[in-house]
Amino acid sequence: MRKILAATIAASVGLLVGAGTIPVAAAAAGSHDSAGYTPPAINWGTCTRASLKARNAQCGFLVVPLDYAKPSGTKIKIAVSRINHKSTAARYQGVMLTNPGGPGGSGLGLPVIGESVPNGAGDFYDWIGFDPRGVGSSVPALSCDVNYAGYNRPDYVPFTKSLEKAWLKKATDYAKKCDKAGGALLDHVKTTDSVADMESLRKALGANQINYYGFSYGTYLGQVYATLHPDKIRRAVFDGVVDPTRVWYNANLDQDIQFDKNMDVYFGWIARYDSVYHLGTTAGSVKAKYYATLAELRKKPAAGKIGPDEWNDLFVSAGYYVYGWQDVADAFAAWVNEKDATLLLANYAEPGAPGADNNYAMYLATQCSDVQWPTAWSKWLRDNWKIYAKHPFMAWNNAWYNVPCINWGAKPGKPVQINGAKAPAFLLISETKDAATPYSGALEVRKRFARSVLIEGVGGTTHAGSLNGVACTDDTIADYLATGALPTRVNGNRSDKQCAPVPQPDPTAASALRAKVAGTARAALQESGALR
Repeated sequence: MRKILAATIAASVGLLVGAGTIPVAAAAAGSHDSAGYTPPAINWGTCTRASLKARNAQCGFLVVPLDYAKPSGTKIKIAVSRINHKSTAARYQGVMLTNPGGPGGSGLGLPVIGESVPNGAGDFYDWIGFDPRGVGSSVPALSCDVNYAGYNRPDYVPFTKSLEKAWLKKATDYAKKCDKAGGALLDHVKTTDSVADMESLRKALGANQINYYGFSYGTYLGQVYATLHPDKIRRAVFDGVVDPTRVWYNANLDQDIQFDKNMDVYFGWIARYDSVYHLGTTAGSVKAKYYATLAELRKKPAAGKIGPDEWNDLFVSAGYYVYGWQDVADAFAAWVNEKDATLLLANYAEPGAPGADNNYAMYLATQCSDVQWPTAWSKWLRDNWKIYAKHPFMAWNNAWYNVPCINWGAKPGKPVQINGAKAPAFLLISETKDAATPYSGALEVRKRFARSVLIEGVGGTTHAGSLNGVACTDDTIADYLATGALPTRVNGNRSDKQCAPVPQPDPTAASALRAKVAGTARAALQESGALR
């Protein structure tokens, strides 16, 4: 789940196609049931994306109806990729569909994570990636305003009525631009539409059942699929588990609280390495410097570009996961100690980056139409000021990210009531302090999928961090994918297996100095735009 208003660096397209259009006249909310549709075979060819081409992956398009209630009507194309299994026929275990999250994340490059599964357990599957409808290389792909997340936006925190009105106008205008740009597509990009596309993909692949690996929002997509098609899913890994009872307005309020708490953890880490960063020896003193700098940038942006919004955006990634902690701290220290904005600019994605608006537009297009959002601005004001009073770090950043939902053009649906009673045994993964998908969501899903087992990365703040070298977690994934074996499920409302979290970096270690996490799984998620 992506919650930052700054432009993000999304993946370059992996197929030789561009965005298309659909006649507005075709727009009508309809059924999401794919039972009456049989897709044509996928015409597989060579992928153009370097990471896929290097692995001899195949790419093509899945042709599906815009509206499954009209299977003979307007068609759209879902971009699909495939990395075939490397095992013997006897050990082959079927197709593994993947989703990086978002919603709005490109999944075309995600099949490379199969090689990150320990002990060669990923070799037993055909790893399948796809760009959900409206996303990336799928046709059409939605884009509304490539300059929406530009520099020098109004201050996130609406201290004055003029700031409040400026953001409301900005968000309303964006929703109108999306309505114009999306046309018929906007009424057909709910989670249930993507689930129907997954069913069509299963059929096109000739599979009786799918296996599934989903991150973040991808875990919700998997929950809905498993609820509607429990007999069609065999094994699933849900990493960074969405609480289905909180979609989607309340989920954002939940995030605000945990992100604020995670920043205290991060500020404490910076303080522990004061010999490197010189920003304070306690979490409180580092935190005070963060907010003092925020106030200064309200008066005069760094390099004329990094104002209060950009400053806040830059730090949000540190609340998501530990991978970029050093980069953010380096930029923090360079500016505070030397007034050098070079690293601030280097770490901030330039507005208008290719694919960035598509990522944001499709995030909104899915979540705004999945469910009815509050339409009374007074409720948003009351709820977000209440959160801001105790947990200010990301409250208004996150609020404005979602405000276009108030005036979204598509008719909202009703979320599927998640029920895992008929689903097989799944593997759930969450770190205790995951901010994007708080840990309580993993416990909720564990209740609903009574055969499932939950691994907890104890004390960790990283979101969706599996397949990045934590042996306790990754070896459990490998065992499950190889044989179906899971840890013993325990009694009570708690995790079934406890593992170490993704480790915090040590900037004083020679081997870690300026190190970047280059794990295949993490690189694939970063490339997708699902993580920043």
